[in-house]
Amino acid sequence: MLIARVRSAIFVLWMAITVVPIALTALVVSIFVRGDPVYWICIFWLRLCIWGARVICGVSHRVHGMEHLPTERTAAVILAPKHQSTWETFAFPTLMPHPLCYVFKRELLYIPFFGWAIGRLDMVHIDRSKRAEAWNRVADQGRKYMAKGNWVIMFPEGTRTPRGSQGTYKSGATRLGISTGTPVVPIAVSSAKCWPRKSLVLRPGVIDISIGQPISPVDRQPEEMMREVEHWIEAEMRRLDPEAYVGNGPGPGPAYTPVS
Repeated sequence: MLIARVRSAIFVLWMAITVVPIALTALVVSIFVRGDPVYWICIFWLRLCIWGARVICGVSHRVHGMEHLPTERTAAVILAPKHQSTWETFAFPTLMPHPLCYVFKRELLYIPFFGWAIGRLDMVHIDRSKRAEAWNRVADQGRKYMAKGNWVIMFPEGTRTPRGSQGTYKSGATRLGISTGTPVVPIAVSSAKCWPRKSLVLRPGVIDISIGQPISPVDRQPEEMMREVEHWIEAEMRRLDPEAYVGNGPGPGPAYTPVS
């Protein structure tokens, strides 16, 4: 455990040292140009973080189901991942072929350097205390950014959940999918095995990311469609990380209607 703490401290220092020059570069570039150039500057820092987690802390990953994602530049999807850790927040933009548009709480904008940089990106930051206003912002900006070729990513549980647990799945992603005619992709990720929530101590291991087939929004209702997303993710989580769910029952079965 002591070795893991020392390695994690070095990793946190690595993130802190690298974020400053890259965030400043993104801020300066954003004065002259917005969009993809600034996005990929920020993604370079995320790649450094994922690389640092692997080299310094021994946290690697493997991806299953990339073939389920559309390859056409104009094809939009909404990603709906399991949320256990900071790791997937950093990793998904480095793994996906399209720029991602995160929906996140506006408080993140106040984090020095990191928050300042993401404030210059095509993201949707919302005030969770104003639900109607937040949804209108998600709908308007989500539609706008998807029209530009970005993929929207929303964590249905809203916040990170402990390993082996399940949060309340909210229907924002499916509501957006139905209102825009965009398929929703469920994603399971076992990141808490290596980087638990509310912890800066990383444990060596392999994180599995499993990408499901896109779920069609045609003739669906938001709550019913989100239950399908939830069923697939939670069943897949029990397959990826069975030891975390010992004693928790078999979980929901995968009621699943992929896009044809």
